[in-house]
Amino acid sequence: MISRGQCRAARAYLEWSQTYLAQAAHVSESTVRDFEKGRREPTRNNLLAIKIAFEEAGIAFTNGDEPGVKLTGNRSTSGG
Repeated sequence: MISRGQCRAARAYLEWSQTYLAQAAHVSESTVRDFEKGRREPTRNNLLAIKIAFEEAGIAFTNGDEPGVKLTGNRSTSGG
């Protein structure tokens, strides 16, 4: 799916706060915060919701040997 590092990097690219990501993904802020700090792994549904929120904002996730994130043409940075 996505790693906590990819989550933090995607938020940084979009200039989204944890609160904004939680709202965009319809998950709790503690889900985002705990995931990024490595305290717990979100449920599969919550992790998928986070991934979809990022993808809809123009983030593409790269996996394989070098996991990462990149911006696509559809970029939204309204998350302050």
